[in-house]
Amino acid sequence: MRFLAASLIAGALSVLALPAQQIQGSIELPASARPALQVTGDGVQIYVCSSATNGFKWTLKAPDAKLFDASGKIIGRHFAGPTWKLLDGGQVQGELIASKPAPEANSVAWLLLRAKAGTATGSLANIAFIRRTETHGGVAPELGCQNSNDASKTAQIPYTATYTFYAAK
Repeated sequence: MRFLAASLIAGALSVLALPAQQIQGSIELPASARPALQVTGDGVQIYVCSSATNGFKWTLKAPDAKLFDASGKIIGRHFAGPTWKLLDGGQVQGELIASKPAPEANSVAWLLLRAKAGTATGSLANIAFIRRTETHGGVAPELGCQNSNDASKTAQIPYTATYTFYAAK
């Protein structure tokens, strides 16, 4: 009984010791973050049908989107990694910190990502965080991935999103 109680207390304390950035569902930024760039992504979310523990399911393979500035000019691409690469050569990859469901049905989640160490270069070299909001579409299809006949099928689902890049103060 004492062992069980000690295990439960140790488990509870280990949860409390997690860094604040790992809190699920919160896409709020640290107070020290300041917006550096905001773009609109317009493209597709690419899904592949693959076997899962309980059958087959659509799994995200990668995004493929053009990035537009406020005037509507293409300034880069968003692709697997996840990676954002600007036409001026600036690039950054992200690591998921938190997500929350999009307020619009059938839209991919809103995300907060941390810039992956050593990947931010050029005009994006000072980026610490990337946040995806204002999503429209992009959710995996409900049908078309039921059995081994569907394995390896792909689906490209159109989506748009706002990507805001933040630098640390």
